[in-house]
Amino acid sequence: MPLFLGIDIGTSGAKAIVCDGEGRIVATALAEYPIYSPQPLWSEQNPSDWWQGAQTAIREVAKAVDASQITGIGLTGQMHGSVFLDAQQQVIRPALLWNDQRTAAECAEITEHVGATRLIEIAGNPALTGFQAPKIVWLRNHEPANFARLAHVLLPKDYIRLLMSGVAAADVADGAGTLLVDLRKRDYSAEILQKLGINREWLPTLYEGPAVTGHLKADVAAALGLKAGLPIIAGGGDNSAAAIGTGIVKAGAVSSSIGTSGVVFAHSDTIALDPHGRLHTFCHSVPGAWHMMAVTLSAGGAFGWLRNTLRQTGATALSYDDLTKAAAEVPAGAEGLIFLPYLSGERTPHLDPLARGAFVGLTTRHGIGHMARAVMEGVTFSLRDGIEIMRQLGVPTSDVRATGGGGKSALWRQMQADIFNAPVSILAAEEGPAYGAALLAGVGTGHFADVNDAVNRCVRVVATTQPHADAVAKYNQVYAIYRRMYGHLRDDMHALAGLV
Repeated sequence: MPLFLGIDIGTSGAKAIVCDGEGRIVATALAEYPIYSPQPLWSEQNPSDWWQGAQTAIREVAKAVDASQITGIGLTGQMHGSVFLDAQQQVIRPALLWNDQRTAAECAEITEHVGATRLIEIAGNPALTGFQAPKIVWLRNHEPANFARLAHVLLPKDYIRLLMSGVAAADVADGAGTLLVDLRKRDYSAEILQKLGINREWLPTLYEGPAVTGHLKADVAAALGLKAGLPIIAGGGDNSAAAIGTGIVKAGAVSSSIGTSGVVFAHSDTIALDPHGRLHTFCHSVPGAWHMMAVTLSAGGAFGWLRNTLRQTGATALSYDDLTKAAAEVPAGAEGLIFLPYLSGERTPHLDPLARGAFVGLTTRHGIGHMARAVMEGVTFSLRDGIEIMRQLGVPTSDVRATGGGGKSALWRQMQADIFNAPVSILAAEEGPAYGAALLAGVGTGHFADVNDAVNRCVRVVATTQPHADAVAKYNQVYAIYRRMYGHLRDDMHALAGLV
């Protein structure tokens, strides 16, 4: 039976998985790497760290299976990041990541040049700090010497593709997150490029998710323990690839992913646009389809922040499981404690890079368990913000599939079911974006007829958590208070940001 390799260039590490032709995962590996914040609001990584991590993870899985049976490679990774290369394809500076917030002025500049309404009409989204286009403009505005060297701009996973195959290519789903793509044409927008002064030759060729973009170079194959010439599939941005792996390939089902960021993802057979830009609309990794996406910038990242902060006080052995157990001892609503998860600014629904996190309602009664539960609930309330907008736009959200840390935790699954007031399911194989990339490799090499065939044969629901009526009622009350807090605190959040 053929094997397929999926590679995910994530924010915290590179993950490699191998699955067989029935979608069973036979090997996984993860290699972590750091994130750098040289200034407030900045978030960067070294592309060389991605490549080192990817090689480590690939070698590990290649040794765990019969690598001669691997017949295709699919790529996925964190969206929106900018890898700036010179004419010799050398990295010019550290990559700016999806959660980097330095480009507020550039977003205003882009909006002025293209027009707020026109941006949404063409690209499906307003100019946001996380996207790639503002990063290119920032490089021109702030690092002219580096900008003068610019010859190529790639997304994170596509830098790895370049090193593996020598080909500069991207998929339309990840490409749509640059703000440079016409969603209807599924190709770059000549109008946006012209108005922003961005050279089309800097950008990689776009392909549909299952398409073959190139083949593994012989020297790289030898170093990784793989066969030379393996087809490398376009793949998808992490969210669209994860949606393949969770079966979000038709209307009705949505995924709720809690990783470093949090995402609610819904499939659409037609272009559905939020005129206010609160939801993202991108091309899907399913050819000819689109998706809507709500994003919480600090989801699992907020939980990690709490753990790491408490560890600094001396609780060095404190684990996520410890925090979750403490949170489970606290009733729904955390006894009047609410957490706003805006530690990195926020996208959905506020589109505010200067939003700030907060605990509201602290009393002497509250301890670590209350804080842990409030963080989990605050993140889930933020995801509900996106679900509520989808419901307002007529997008069905009755079948929620939980992935990431929010899917692995029974407490967090129940919390989602109660806060969303919808059944929440988990799947037999939940390996996130890398799994979807591997399935796309199976489609691109002809093992599966199409994406729907891959999903029907490989994606299986194994358990469903139902909402509890009492908790739903309680959370509706707390959510109403949560929703008002941003409006009450917004001006003070911005004033505090101005002091830094």
